[in-house]
Formats: sequence, structure tokens, C-alpha cells
Amino acid sequence: MIQQEAPALVLATASAARRAVLAAAGLRFTAEAAAVDEAAIKESARAEGIPPGEAAMLLAEAKAQRIARRHPEALVIGADQLLVCEGRWFDKPPDMAAARAQLLALRGRPHELMTAMVCWRGGQRVWQHLARPRLTMREFSEEFLDAYLAAEGEAVLGSVGAYRLEGPGVQLFHAVEGEQSAILGLPLLPLLDFLRQHGVLLG
Repeated sequence: MIQQEAPALVLATASAARRAVLAAAGLRFTAEAAAVDEAAIKESARAEGIPPGEAAMLLAEAKAQRIARRHPEALVIGADQLLVCEGRWFDKPPDMAAARAQLLALRGRPHELMTAMVCWRGGQRVWQHLARPRLTMREFSEEFLDAYLAAEGEAVLGSVGAYRLEGPGVQLFHAVEGEQSAILGLPLLPLLDFLRQHGVLLG
């Protein structure tokens, strides 16, 4: 058995993509959505001039801390992601019209995904990590964009970039730099290194 019985792993997220990343790696865990006011945290961070990477870390920490209160003996993993393009922060689009406008704004340009991860155990933060995958969209046509959105439907609303790189969204791109799992919202290789160091996984 490569994973120890204790501590239990809890993923503080409602994200299906993050759950799929951990499950594919063969880890045993439970997942719980953390009720935090993400909009308020982002608004405060912007007002204070906090860089987007730090803002993503604040969001990940808030999620981990909230769930860790319920599971003090568990190792709780919180993660969050901000998309930044030419200084502008993007959130998950609220509807399909917003998703279309967002993809047009990203078309032909590079952007970064500030992907933050924080682990809590025993009432304190024990580890954190920030990955910054860089992706460049190609100059796709509006005809392609409309066909893509029709094919994907509201699945794009669950992504900060309005795309699923693990699906047809890969056709939007010219270049992708960074770990696939970090793009999906959970940098897996650094997390596995930490879990081995923490004694959760065998080395």
C-alpha cells in the first residue's frame, strides 16, 4: 500500500477536475466544498494591490482553513486559480455570453494561470505551493469559437479560462507551458513530493 491509513486526505474543493487529478494518481481522499466568499477576497486583494499569485494563495488558504476546522487530524488540501492576461484578472464566466467575450479577449494572447495550493493539518498551515503555467491562445476564427462553445456548452462555465484543456478546449491553443495538472487546478508533482516528505505516501 503506497498511502498510509493516517492522516486522512481531504480535498477542500467542489472542482471535478481537481478531484479527477487526485483520483487518477491513485490517492484515497474525500472532497468537501468550502463556503468562502471568493469575490470578497479577490476584491480586497485588488484594492490592496496584492499580486495575483498571492491572491490565489489567499483563496486556497481560506478554503483549506475552513475545511480543516471540521477535520483537525486530517491533511486538508486547498487550491485555487486565477487567470491573468496583460494585467487583467479573469474569473469564471457567469454565462455563455461572458464566456464568449472572455475567449475573444484571450484570443492570440498569452496568459498565466496562478495555481495555488495550501495544506493544513493540526490547526496550522504545513505547506504551500504556487505554480504559474503559461498558455498562448491561437488566432481562432469566430466561426470556430461559436462551434466550440456549442459543442462544450455550459461545461466552460466551470473553468476560470472558459476552456477545458483536457477536452476540446485544447484546440484553442498555440502553445502550453507547465504541468497539465497545474493547468487543471492542482499541481500534482509538487503535492506528491510533499505527501512523501510528510509520510502520507511511501518514498
